[in-house]
Parts: sequence; C-alpha cells; structure tokens
Amino acid sequence: MSRPHATPLFINGRFLTQGVTGIQRYARETLACMDQQLGPQGPHADYNPVTVLAPKGAQNPGLKHIRFQTIGRLSGHAWEQTELAWHARQGLLFTFGFTGPLLHRRQITTVHDAGVVRVPEAYTAKFRLWYTFMVRSLVKHAPLTLAVSQFSKREAVSCFGARPERVGVTTEGWQHLNAIQADERILDQHHLRGQPFVLAVSSANPNKNFGAIVKALNLMGDQAPRCVVAGATNSAIFQQATETSERMLKVGYVSDGELKALYQHASCFVFPSFYEGFGIPPLEAMSNGCPVIASTADAVQETCGDAALYFDPHQPEQLAQRLSEFFSDPSQGQALTQAGHARAAQYDWQLAGRLNLDMIKPILRQQGRQA
Repeated sequence: MSRPHATPLFINGRFLTQGVTGIQRYARETLACMDQQLGPQGPHADYNPVTVLAPKGAQNPGLKHIRFQTIGRLSGHAWEQTELAWHARQGLLFTFGFTGPLLHRRQITTVHDAGVVRVPEAYTAKFRLWYTFMVRSLVKHAPLTLAVSQFSKREAVSCFGARPERVGVTTEGWQHLNAIQADERILDQHHLRGQPFVLAVSSANPNKNFGAIVKALNLMGDQAPRCVVAGATNSAIFQQATETSERMLKVGYVSDGELKALYQHASCFVFPSFYEGFGIPPLEAMSNGCPVIASTADAVQETCGDAALYFDPHQPEQLAQRLSEFFSDPSQGQALTQAGHARAAQYDWQLAGRLNLDMIKPILRQQGRQA
C-alpha cells in the first residue's frame, strides 16, 4: 500500500525515561495503540514512517510497527532542546506532553492542562516560568496542538495563546488495568481486608486538595471512615502539602497491581482536585466498580458526567456531607457503580490512538506538499 507522502513522523520519546504518572501513562498507552493501528491490517497501514526518538537509557516500549531509536549523549531538557531537534529536523515532530525543542518549528505538542497558569502556587517558580514560556512559544508556531479534553482545549487557547482552529481534541482511557493482576497483598499489609475505607490517589501537591479530605474527616468526627491515600510526589516540581489526619493512611507509591486491588476493595474513591486537565484516576475507579465522589472542577465533570457525586472542592463540609450520605445509603453506591461502568465504557486508549493519528495525518500531508 502506498503512503500519501514522504515526510517522516518523529515522536519525542523523552517520556520513556520518566516515571509513570498521568502524562506518561497517556503517552505509553496511546503510543501502544497507535503502533497497533499502524500494522498491515490496521486503519492507518498507509501511514508515513514513524520513529520514536529517545535519549540513551530510555526504556524500549517494544513496538512492532513504529521504529525505536536512542540518540545523543544528553538527557532531560538539554537532550530535548538540542539533540532531539537535530535528529528530527527533516520531519514532523510529535510530543505526547507539553515540551519540545523550541528551535523545531514543525512540531505538534499536547496540552494536558494549564496548571502552571491557573494554580501557580502548586509549582516552583523556576518550573512555572520555564513551562509557561515554552508552551506558549510552541503552540504559537505549531501547525496543530492537541488537547486531551474540551476543557484542556479551552485552556490551551486562553492560557497559552493557541488558535482554536488549530487545536484538536483526543481522549484518554483506563484499559491498561485490564492487563494487570490485582495484588491484594497490600490489603493485608495495611490491615484493609474486609474493612470499609475511602481511597484517594495522586501526588501530594496542593492542587490535589488533600486538605479538603482531612477537613471533611475531622468534620465527621467519630463517623469518619478511614481514608487510604496512594501516590508519590515530586518536590522539585510541586510545593508540598502538609495536612494530615489520624484517619488518613498514606501508603506511598503503589504498583498498578496494588492500585487495582485498592480500587476493587475501596468503599468509594474521592477525587478532590481544585484543577485537572482530564483525570484518569476516576475512570480507573469506575472501571473497577468503585463509586466516585469528585470535585466540581470543569474537566472532572467533563470526564465523569453523571456517574459521580460532586462537591465544591473549596467547601470540605460538602465532601463530609457526601461521605455521610454515601455510607448511610448502600443503594447509592450500587447506583454509582452501575453508572460508573457505563461512563468508563465511553473512554478507550484505542480511540485515543486513532484520534491522534487521524489528526496528525493532514499535517503530514501539508508538510509533504511544502517540502
């Protein structure tokens, strides 16, 4: 089958040197699905040559139809701004995250949110200034910018100056958990088996609003459930949140198998963020039958729809009320579980892969005509 044009597509593989949090999860899962769809029997079998360019030491993702190549001697931002720019100079460069080489004009980046603008107090000054400058510079010249939700598209326009007609919207998924075996040893390790508990998952930066959970638990007094918090934090990026409670158990970073077990055994999942660009954890919870109680942040409501109970993240007393109502009415949990399964079915990593490839292809054609 002939390809429509010769311009190669290069994918920024810097994420393959990083730990797996939200953006890295999006990148890894979407890349794997793109690889499947580029196969001989896939819907994009006629696509241009695609190569992942990554720094030395990057984890090989084991792709079948997308080439993987490590380049250069540097790492981090230095690698991205210099060696990646040089090796991708003859093609179109695509990045699953915010960052890319400023000297490479033919590139597509993905905006996940505008946290550095909307919640600056959650980031160090150095990180905030660099990212804001970089993203604004990249989207200004990009032939296309991708966003992971309608909300993140609006943020790309209002906070980073992207042109609305040059922003496409993809999606995210939760199916990575299907391949994971639940590791229930974490339940016994922390004496959770058979016990009711609320689950929260994320890093401890202030934007995630763990203080609201603490205040809600305190307001509930003796009726407060135990709350298990899973996740790590990066102090180089985020200012630390210090709130704690005797009813809160911080289990730290957990494996995917341990997280799946927590989702499956938790009474409910609480997502109290002030600000998100999408929100994979609520979908993960829904897909595992865990009822969701979430904040009214715009992107969270876009993701969860009518399958969650909501509370104002600025009013911990609302969260306390939602938790009290939930634990006093078993039928509410059953209804949320059913609605959550239906809502999660609307999101799929395969769809994310297809949407990315669909929207990149016209830019490749355009680049080929201009070459």
